[in-house]
Amino acid sequence: MNDSVETLTPWSHETFEARLRERGTAYHIHHPFNVMLNAGRASQDQIKGWVANRYYYQISIPVKDAAVLSNCPDREVRRQWIQRILDHDGHGDDPGGIEAWIRLGLAVGLRREEIEDLRHVVPGNRFAVDAYVNFCRQRPWQEAVCASLTELFAPKIHKERLANWPQHYPWIDLAGLQYFRNRTTQARRDVEQGLSITLNYFNTWQMQQRALQILQFKLDVLWQMNDAMALKYGVTA
Repeated sequence: MNDSVETLTPWSHETFEARLRERGTAYHIHHPFNVMLNAGRASQDQIKGWVANRYYYQISIPVKDAAVLSNCPDREVRRQWIQRILDHDGHGDDPGGIEAWIRLGLAVGLRREEIEDLRHVVPGNRFAVDAYVNFCRQRPWQEAVCASLTELFAPKIHKERLANWPQHYPWIDLAGLQYFRNRTTQARRDVEQGLSITLNYFNTWQMQQRALQILQFKLDVLWQMNDAMALKYGVTA
């Protein structure tokens, strides 16, 4: 088989998944600002800035997921996907991930009102998050699902924070780290659903290349968020 024909042959699910996972080298865990945070070199002001800016991302996630639901005609997918909104917004006695993030903010020295009124959110961070939400509103729901697959790489960064932050930043109340504890399990469940949809929907070579582009777009969103915070708060060597 010549190279041109071979190139157009769709990958198996195993190979396709491996190609998606390879993109983890561009995950924002490798950004200098995140490396600084997890290496214990961040000041309290830098940590506060990171938490305040990431809050804008947290409150945008259920908005993004609502956009996926509004575009998705598949009832079974919606029945599963709606759990993501409940995870973040909360339901019943569960205050949800957004409240858990606010409690992280309180633990690092922010006041609730300065988190919720978004006064610390820098323009580059806001622009990147809005671009992601708009993508999920405007593109087919399967593409929005694919963009969520940066969750493939999330459990590792949450585990690292849980392991390193108590040592590096003993002044942070451990109760404030509950968001990271929650996401170590929630992210795995989310990945299983999102990965299954992506592997089955993007079933030609051209579509698989499109999936890689979408995942790279989301990785770029997260990287830009860190670029914006690094510009505002600096990176301590």
